[in-house]
Amino acid sequence: MIKQAKKYFGQHFLINKLISQKIVDSITLDPAQYIIEIGPGRGALTEFLISKSNQIKLIEIDSDCIKILENRFPNTEIICDDFLKIELKQLGLQKYSIIGNFPYNISSQILFKVLENRNDINQVVGMFQKEVADRICSEPKSKKYGILSVLIQAYFDCEKLFDVSPNNFNPKPKVYSSVIKLSRNKVMQLNCDYSKFIEIVKLGFSQRRKKLKNALKKIITLDYLNTNKMLTKRAEELSVSDFIELTNLIFPKS
Repeated sequence: MIKQAKKYFGQHFLINKLISQKIVDSITLDPAQYIIEIGPGRGALTEFLISKSNQIKLIEIDSDCIKILENRFPNTEIICDDFLKIELKQLGLQKYSIIGNFPYNISSQILFKVLENRNDINQVVGMFQKEVADRICSEPKSKKYGILSVLIQAYFDCEKLFDVSPNNFNPKPKVYSSVIKLSRNKVMQLNCDYSKFIEIVKLGFSQRRKKLKNALKKIITLDYLNTNKMLTKRAEELSVSDFIELTNLIFPKS
């Protein structure tokens, strides 16, 4: 066994089997579709996944963990690589779900990669730092509502499932964790320019205390837009559909 977790990988191994089982039970598994586990570590979730599906790919960067996984799960495909650097389309999977106890230090990057591959992903069930999970699932007019909230909720239905205390990990993290479930919604393409949508969301929240007409003044070129009611609000007051409408207002479709 590994004597200790490696800090530079952000490892906090889940040691409570009841919670591992609960996480795996939270994902809806289609026998015909693959599930990718990110950072399986010593196999806390994998142990329960293999009893529910034989269509599993494990992606693990730590060579020491790879050895343990190979011994425990000899019939399961294990990819020794950095998830953030993998071209997921090269795995040859049409539809799949993702599960994992995600390293806190790369959890946001994992979510942005999920967004890049959103049309191939059915569900994501993952452990996040509680603060990040709250941001993802928060609603407009909340101080926690931000860039991640809008971008993820544009394509996924978000549900916070339960919190997990530090005592359930080795080593113990300094913060609470939360498990969330992201289910792909029916939106294949936003009714606006997606790159401009991202630009407006990021600019709007970069100065979240300011009204949008001030936060977005770098890209607002038409004077009449300054009188638009939506621009008198702050970014945290706008829903996903509001941001789509605002994108089309500032960058009308040709």
